[in-house]
Amino acid sequence: MIDLTRRGSVAVVRMTHGKANALDLELCEALAAQLDDCARSDAGALVLTGDGRMFSAGVDLLRIVNGGAAYVRTFLPALDRMLETLFSCTKPVVAAVNGHAIAGGCVMAAAADYRMMAREPGRIGIPELLVGVPFPVVPLEIMRFAAPRQYLQRMAYRGLTLTAELALQHGLVDAVVDAERLLDEAVAVAESLAAIPSAAFVLTKTQMRAPTRRRMRAGAAVDAAVQDAWA
Repeated sequence: MIDLTRRGSVAVVRMTHGKANALDLELCEALAAQLDDCARSDAGALVLTGDGRMFSAGVDLLRIVNGGAAYVRTFLPALDRMLETLFSCTKPVVAAVNGHAIAGGCVMAAAADYRMMAREPGRIGIPELLVGVPFPVVPLEIMRFAAPRQYLQRMAYRGLTLTAELALQHGLVDAVVDAERLLDEAVAVAESLAAIPSAAFVLTKTQMRAPTRRRMRAGAAVDAAVQDAWA
């Protein structure tokens, strides 16, 4: 489900869950636990990536349908916990988007401190509304934080999924590299961020993300309505 390796001071967290790294209850819980472990470890930084040509296809909608309302009310809080854990990680996090990053996959990438995407063949975007489900508070706040304001509504309302080059133009990723160089480049960026004095990095990251985290915590009423809509 998750493969953890080390490249020097950098912990590489690779999702290997089925063919598409679809987000289900088990993967969300495993990722949250692994991120917590990495935050407490001696690793200087993290790289989050997927397997093959898939970063993550987002929420496992078939599991949602089969599990019904009871599963939804367990799964959505677990999804929120995982995403907030990733967004709030005190270590530098680099997303190495090796392929498609759709919906929740896009949100995971957006939660990182630096986002790199392989040039071909993946697409990235947030098409949740096209399948008729509203955004929970935590994912939408992460996108509000990470996506340029002038593009966010268009991305959300139209459900655009972008090639790597278009994602770079729209500010969804910070760099586009050839697929065979992606992990090496991501590790190099992670090492450069890990070289920043830890206290200075943590204080700066905490301050920049504090308003978003406050809005996340204030969204309980909205999330209750979101759960009802998903259920």
